[in-house]
Amino acid sequence: MGSNESETSVAKTYPVSGAGLGLRRKLLKPLRANPPESVDFLEAAPENWLRVGGNLGKQFRYFTERYPFVTHGLSLSLGSPAPLDEDFLVELKGFLDTHEIKFYTEHLSYCSDDGHLYDLMPIPFTPEAVTYVAGRIRRTQEILERRIGVENVSYYAAPGQEMSELEFLNAILEEADCDLLLDINNIYVNSINHRYDAMEYLQGVPKQRVVYFHVAGHHVEAEDLRVDTHGDAICDPVWDLLGRAYQHFGPVPTLLERDFNIPPLPELLKEINHIKALQPGTSSHKGIVNG
Repeated sequence: MGSNESETSVAKTYPVSGAGLGLRRKLLKPLRANPPESVDFLEAAPENWLRVGGNLGKQFRYFTERYPFVTHGLSLSLGSPAPLDEDFLVELKGFLDTHEIKFYTEHLSYCSDDGHLYDLMPIPFTPEAVTYVAGRIRRTQEILERRIGVENVSYYAAPGQEMSELEFLNAILEEADCDLLLDINNIYVNSINHRYDAMEYLQGVPKQRVVYFHVAGHHVEAEDLRVDTHGDAICDPVWDLLGRAYQHFGPVPTLLERDFNIPPLPELLKEINHIKALQPGTSSHKGIVNG
């Protein structure tokens, strides 16, 4: 599939629908005490829950039995020079199957070599890197026995760049034959930091690859520098870009990310409700699937 598919008239089927929230341990009690009708699905990082048992494991199971779930990986390190961690992928497959996870995504970056780097490092935008990373994605899909999505990431340097960010992303999607988790905030952040048109980027992404959106807040370091923190409220320009993304792509399911400075749940629900107000053809409905 290629970028020409952005003009397809075939209806897109998504793994989830509506507006979702990233599940953080701080939110377990308030979400269970007062399940919000506006939250349609949840997202978790599998690394945070894979080997968790006891009371926390039971709490996680409580939510996976009641909400549609997607997962967003932290450590697969698709662009790493180190060998792909196939033992981890076998364990991950069992986790996804056990909890009936609707979809799995990972960052289009790398975070390890001989050890973990504790940050998401940019993959060089080169044809050689496309071939290398696409092969690792295909192998990941083989082991997991399912398609995955990769996320466009924020980056602050582009070492050895031979292709644009968008050209690199589309080449990966094409060669790996995988899907895309489109992060709206990252597009905005990168458009400021690297001086490109965010809407042109959106319009260059193949519609049929998109499985859901991420939206989050960021920190304004300077007029020409934004830092992707997931620790602030979503700003007006990102809300505007999200609305324009819905106009272009339709009612794509959208996940609110908040990793730091997490406010009380009612504050997060205000942003969830803003997402739902912007989504075309959607209305607030309870995300719980049973129980």
